[in-house]
Amino acid sequence: MVDVLDDVLRGTVPLAGPPERDVPLRRAAFRSCDEAAVPARPVGDIRGLPDLTPYGRVLADFQPRLVALDRDAPWLRADPALARAIRASGARSMIVAPLSVRGAPLGLVTLYRCEDAEPFEEADRTLVLSLAAHTALSIDNARRYEYDHTVASTVQRRLLPPRTTAGPAVETAHLYLSGHNSGCWFDTIGLSGARTAMVVGNVSGEGIEAAAAMGQLRMVINALAALDLEPDELLARLNDTANRLAQERAALPPGDPLHRQPLTATCTYAVYDPFTRVCAVARAGHPAPFVVRPDGSASTPDVAEGPKLGSFDTAPCAVTAVTLEVGSLLAFYTGGLAHDGMLARPARKALAHPEQELGELCDAVAYTLPADAGPEGIALLLARTGSVVADHVAELELPHEPTAPALARTFARDLLGAWGIDGETAFGTELIVSELVTNAVRYGTPPLRLRLIRGDTLTCEVHDASSVSPHLRHARTVDEGGRGLFIVSELAGNWGTRYTGGGKVLWTEQHLPPPD
Repeated sequence: MVDVLDDVLRGTVPLAGPPERDVPLRRAAFRSCDEAAVPARPVGDIRGLPDLTPYGRVLADFQPRLVALDRDAPWLRADPALARAIRASGARSMIVAPLSVRGAPLGLVTLYRCEDAEPFEEADRTLVLSLAAHTALSIDNARRYEYDHTVASTVQRRLLPPRTTAGPAVETAHLYLSGHNSGCWFDTIGLSGARTAMVVGNVSGEGIEAAAAMGQLRMVINALAALDLEPDELLARLNDTANRLAQERAALPPGDPLHRQPLTATCTYAVYDPFTRVCAVARAGHPAPFVVRPDGSASTPDVAEGPKLGSFDTAPCAVTAVTLEVGSLLAFYTGGLAHDGMLARPARKALAHPEQELGELCDAVAYTLPADAGPEGIALLLARTGSVVADHVAELELPHEPTAPALARTFARDLLGAWGIDGETAFGTELIVSELVTNAVRYGTPPLRLRLIRGDTLTCEVHDASSVSPHLRHARTVDEGGRGLFIVSELAGNWGTRYTGGGKVLWTEQHLPPPD
């Protein structure tokens, strides 16, 4: 029988010296030549061992005991179940040896000889002690690996988003099962114009290094997403970062174990626009998303696969535009759920009911996995597409004339009044609308369009056909202009420019006060 301290099996570093009394030990193994033998404690049972027994004494002083078993021995009364098992097996003698390394206890190994077998001799104790020392080293190596995995998993969970944030027109949920690979991640990022970015990726390798690289790439994606880059351009810039990280790893001294582990990663990045109902997808060596339409029909879009990140392959990733119906289900996943490059069939069946609550669908996918599934870790991100509530968005076509700012202010004032937004927020919005439209009239080209979106924030967008982007600058005292974007930046929580196929969009976001 082998009993190991429960904390050791969890990867905890044991302290040198005798353990505390009644320290919990887990029955890790049991084997008998008698197949009908039943141990006093089943494998997996956790409990403390009585101190005033040979087992407790070995844990206290790390010295093996050779004991001739007497059915009437007083120490047997401390554990009646053990006494019954010893009597039932006909055990005549036993050796209890410590499992310890560097003066720290790991557990015990106990050997019994039963019925007609010759009792143990002193030479057997020496052999068992040698065997226990070798076993303890093996257990400690496994404990070190488990400890490293626990640290890496903890770091990974801290680097992952605590929850997936849904956009104004997207509902999301996720399933994450940790494994040996600490580099898989998922994310949802709110973008301007009520759009939502969805990301799933995976860094090759194990341990805290993979988790750290994952955290670096995830933060780079969040920073690049704020620039409103197209999916292919974002992955190209992300690949530059991955290549640099791979070069830094390759430059480590040859004796560093990390030097021999090349850094590569895969990623799928998608952006959903609720106004056009188009999801733009690009992928770098990662499985394409799985789409389930509201009627239950499903397919995997034909998204061209780009090179893996960090592979020093500069070939660009292609963007595929997928038009989705409202209520469609998108499933982004890592390789643990893939089969032949697609989502595994059991998981596809579990997602065949897109109208169900997303958390229930995540559980349904988890229930399809075999008991030993996902040794490398699994990440699944589900997103249900929607649309912006009609009463929460309004547009106005504007003439490319000096009267456009006044028309825009009047439109914004009346709309904010209908939405019940007043005070400083309404005043600031009028100024923002006026400055953005004035900028578009002066430097943009027609057609001009103003759009206001009400959600958790108030979004103002001015569309024009010019590709020239304005730049924020601090006007000098003697300058008569140049203060428009500075005023906008002071009034808005966020602002920026994004390019479209027909020009550009200047946008701002203002935080709305909580409702009464």
